[in-house]
Amino acid sequence: MLNAIGLQNPGVEKFIEEKLPYLRKIGVPIIVSVMGYSVEEFRAVVKTLEKAGGIDGYEMNLSCPNVAYGSSANEARMFAHDAGLIEKVVSAVRKVTHKTLIAKLGPDVSDIGKMALAAERAGANAVSLINTFMAMAVDVKTRKPVLGNKTGGLSGPCIRPIAVRMTWEVCQKVKIPVIGIGGIMNANDALEFFIVGASAIQVGTANFINPTASIEILEGIKTFMKDERITNIRDITGTLKA
Repeated sequence: MLNAIGLQNPGVEKFIEEKLPYLRKIGVPIIVSVMGYSVEEFRAVVKTLEKAGGIDGYEMNLSCPNVAYGSSANEARMFAHDAGLIEKVVSAVRKVTHKTLIAKLGPDVSDIGKMALAAERAGANAVSLINTFMAMAVDVKTRKPVLGNKTGGLSGPCIRPIAVRMTWEVCQKVKIPVIGIGGIMNANDALEFFIVGASAIQVGTANFINPTASIEILEGIKTFMKDERITNIRDITGTLKA
């Protein structure tokens, strides 16, 4: 899937007012995805959420342009592309919360292990990876980009092998938990991430195709574990024979 919807959201105040009360009623841990266009904005958003209460942790989406390093959002450098910026964001947020902090890393870097280590040094409790790849499609008749934004984020099954490789690489570098993301469509896909070392996974694109995908993946993992006589998912984690 190729998209350019950006990071549309109602804002932190509306989230607290309209979304958080419903989420609290479900009775599961709440991890809030946080974005910002500057280090200070990341810190300010989390500080505001801390006052609301009822939140268990934060996932910092570092695939945001840092407008302090460019004249516009399109020209600015992504936080996820700079280990120094990753450290600054995580450190700033860590100063305003003691709750779980997850740093979500982008794939368009030469050494994702270096980025993960930067997050770990700064106080992240875990890293999640990968975010979408920067990609492009062209309408051959009009010779114009298909997306109004020219480029967009590529996700889905095509990125899974790269995501598995990057997850494996990061698991060799950091001591904190790694959450695997990228093209997980079924239980076998999910198990690949666990085997290379991921402690947990996230499912995104599959939910657009099948609203019950996450439930089916969970049930598929349970079936695999039963068939293999495995009692705990941790017995699978990091068992790659290489």
